[in-house]
Amino acid sequence: MSTPTRPFRVLLVSHYYPPHLGGVENVVRHEAVRLAAGGAEVTVLTSGERSAVRYEDGVRVVRVAAWNGAERAGVPFPVLAPTVLGTALRLARRADVVHLHDCLYLTSWAAGLAAALTRTPHLLTQHVAMVQHPSAVVRGVQRAVYAVAGRALLRRARQVFTLNASVADFVLRHGARPERTGHLANGVDTELFRPAGSAEERVLARKRFGLPADRTLVLFAGRLVPKKGYDLLLAAHDEAAGYDLVFAGDGDSAALAGRSGVHHLGALPPEQLAELYRACDLFALPSTAEGFPLTVQEAMASGLPVLTTDDPGYAPYRLDRTLVRLIEREPAALRTALAELTADQDLRDRMARYSHEYATAAFDWDEHAASLLRRYQEHCQERHQERRG
Repeated sequence: MSTPTRPFRVLLVSHYYPPHLGGVENVVRHEAVRLAAGGAEVTVLTSGERSAVRYEDGVRVVRVAAWNGAERAGVPFPVLAPTVLGTALRLARRADVVHLHDCLYLTSWAAGLAAALTRTPHLLTQHVAMVQHPSAVVRGVQRAVYAVAGRALLRRARQVFTLNASVADFVLRHGARPERTGHLANGVDTELFRPAGSAEERVLARKRFGLPADRTLVLFAGRLVPKKGYDLLLAAHDEAAGYDLVFAGDGDSAALAGRSGVHHLGALPPEQLAELYRACDLFALPSTAEGFPLTVQEAMASGLPVLTTDDPGYAPYRLDRTLVRLIEREPAALRTALAELTADQDLRDRMARYSHEYATAAFDWDEHAASLLRRYQEHCQERHQERRG
C-alpha cells in the first residue's frame, strides 16, 4: 500500500499581517490563502500585540509579540520579542521552503538566519528600494540595514522577486545574483475590486461614505506619509477645477483637517475600500520608492483612471502611457493633470476601460500562487541535487 504524499510546506514571513492594514500584508495574505487552497501547507510568521497561533482561512498564522510604537512616527518597523529567533528556527526546520517579504525587517532577519541554520531554501520578495524618509536618522538606518542584513539575505536567496525595474536594480546593487533575480507582479482580487455596476451603485456608495454627489472625486489610498505623496496632492489641490480629494489611510490626519474639498475617511478594511473605489472617479498616488503599489492595482481592477508618478521602474509592465497618466512628482504637474482629467469625461472613460482590462489580464492571484509553487518546488529539487552532489 503506497504512502500518501505529504503537502508541500511553505513558511511565509512578513513584518505585518491582516488585520493590520497595508500593501505587503495584503499580498502575503493573498499568497497564503491561495497557496493553501492549492494544496500547500502554509504557515505565516509575523508580528502581533501578543504571541499567538491561530488558523485563518486554512493558514496557520504564528504571531510573535512586538512593540509597534515606531509606526506612530511613520516608521512601520515592529520590534519583536527575542523569542522570534527560536520560533523561526522551529518553523524553518519543518518547512520545505521559506519565503521572506522584504529584507528590512526583524522577521526576515530571524527567518533568514533560521533558514541558513536549518539549510532550508529561502526566497525573497523585495517590495521597495530605499525610502526617502524625511528623517536623516531613518535614512541612515535603512542604508546600514541594507548594507549588512539585507545584503546577506539577498545574496543567499535562491530567488529574488521584484515588482519593478527600480527595485530590481536596487537588489542587484545590494548583493542579489542576477541569474536569481526576476520580475513577479502581485495579483489583485478582481471579484472584490471591480467597477461600479451602475450609476446608482456609485451614488449609494457616496451616500454611505458621506461624500458629495455632484463633485468629481479623486481618491488617494495609502498611509499619510511623505513617500506616498499625500502632501503633494494637498499642495496641488485646486477646488475651482471641480474636484474634491478623498483620502483613505491613517497617519498625519491633522494635515487634512479643516480643508475645504478634502475628505478623510481613515484606514478602511478591504471590503469598505473596494466600495470606496467604486464611489470615486479617479485615483491619484504620487508616491516614490515603491514597487507597483497594490493600491494602483486595486484602482485599475476597480475601473478607475490612474494618475501616478512617472517611475522608470514601471517599464516591465508596459503600460500604455496615453491611458495611464504618469507624471513628474511635483505639485504643478499634478495640478495640471488633475484639472485636465476632471474636465475630460471621455478621456476618463477610456482610461477606466483600459485600467479594468489590464488588471483582469495581468493581475491574476491564482496564477501568481501557481507560479510561486512551481518556483518553490524547483528550488527544493535543486537544493536536493546539490546535497546529493
